[in-house]
Amino acid sequence: MKKIQTIALLFITSLVIIGCKSNRATITKGISKIVWGETEGKQVDLYTLTNKNGVEIKISNYGGTMTSWIVPDKNGNRSNILLGFDSLSGYLAKPPYFGALIGRYGNRIAKGKFILEGKEYQLATNDHTNHLHGGIKGFDKVIWSASTISDTIPALILSYTSKDGEEGYPGNLKVTVRYSLNDDNELFIEYHAETDKSTPVNLTQHNYYNLTGDYSNSVLNHTLIINADYFTPVDSTLIPTGEMKLVKGTPFDFTAATKIGARIDSVKGGYDHNWVLNKKDSSLQLAAVVADSLSGRQLEVFTTEPGLQFYSGNFLDGTIKDNSGKPFNQHTGFCLETQHFPDSPNKSSFPTTILQPGQKYYSITKYKFSLN
Repeated sequence: MKKIQTIALLFITSLVIIGCKSNRATITKGISKIVWGETEGKQVDLYTLTNKNGVEIKISNYGGTMTSWIVPDKNGNRSNILLGFDSLSGYLAKPPYFGALIGRYGNRIAKGKFILEGKEYQLATNDHTNHLHGGIKGFDKVIWSASTISDTIPALILSYTSKDGEEGYPGNLKVTVRYSLNDDNELFIEYHAETDKSTPVNLTQHNYYNLTGDYSNSVLNHTLIINADYFTPVDSTLIPTGEMKLVKGTPFDFTAATKIGARIDSVKGGYDHNWVLNKKDSSLQLAAVVADSLSGRQLEVFTTEPGLQFYSGNFLDGTIKDNSGKPFNQHTGFCLETQHFPDSPNKSSFPTTILQPGQKYYSITKYKFSLN
């Protein structure tokens, strides 16, 4: 009898697996995948990482885009703390880097120009007169090769080779990004890169957060701590002047928990600046803490990077809407982009972003979710 029951169980299991394949879904421990759509004649997939606490993160191989991060609030209600879309079409419409993986160069390069080893390179100028987030078709708009690991901590691995001359950058750059979610509600993003020519590299993730889980709410009441005594002032086009200025006595002082909106009116255009993190080495250290009293949610950011770009969603103006027609209004999302400094290829006083042949680029950022 037991043998018959075992055969029956195996048969039912086979039917379940076949059913999953017919729905074009793949499920392994802690990771699932569905076919999400198609663009440029290539299939686009959506992966879901889930831990034992029911925290759920969705990532597409289109642009390495994090589309949602489902977490509970203090009352146990689960909702998405990222601005994003339910369908691929929303991202193909090219919103301002919602949840995207950014490269080759996160942030701005003045006039899209830099001189490297005696040669001047001209990149696309896609942000007025400047180069922004890798150009017209940066890493946020390409389809990455994807694989999964179902190990102690399940992980999604995305790979892409940016060819020599792509968007004006020198060298063939091989990039691998690994996403893993553990049962302590920590998301790790690890960046690896190698090149065959000297080239600037500055990789980051461009998530827009709203810890209330409802982007009808402003983020101006979120409290923010940034572990930085200095920031880099910018000119009228948001290019750093090259100076590192003390935050003390300025609206850029977030060394103690301060509401995002407390002094934002004193910053022309709102926050879109780089903070110089208080770091003595490249080990993984705390960069920022954001909290929302309405939901009780808290997000901590740790990084090996020397800088952090805090952006307060200034350019969201309601013209972009979600799949239900709900607008993304100004200050309904904020970004904390771990990075090297903007325009570093043109600022010799800033930490270098030049990757040489034979060197291995490695950077890691950890996001830890918790409840107060």
